[in-house]
Amino acid sequence: MAVYTIPLEPEPQSFTIALGGKEYRLTVRWFDAPEGGWLLDLATIEDEPIIAGTPLVAGCDLLEQYGYLGIGGKLAVSGDVGQPRGRRNSAF
Repeated sequence: MAVYTIPLEPEPQSFTIALGGKEYRLTVRWFDAPEGGWLLDLATIEDEPIIAGTPLVAGCDLLEQYGYLGIGGKLAVSGDVGQPRGRRNSAF
């Protein structure tokens, strides 16, 4: 299983990644608001939306709740403790 580490900055970022043998486009966005935080969008390589606005929550497989979509693979988040909120380097 391939493991990707993606350092994040509080600005929108988009990249492609292979999950379950298929290419997808991931977009992460930071919302600086009281109930904000990091959100994830997942789309086909042709930019057809699959998942939108999933919060990046550490300690769980972000794709588990979408098993019925047959995406394959797993996405997990970790953060650098001690960094100011919004400036943490999260990893998938």
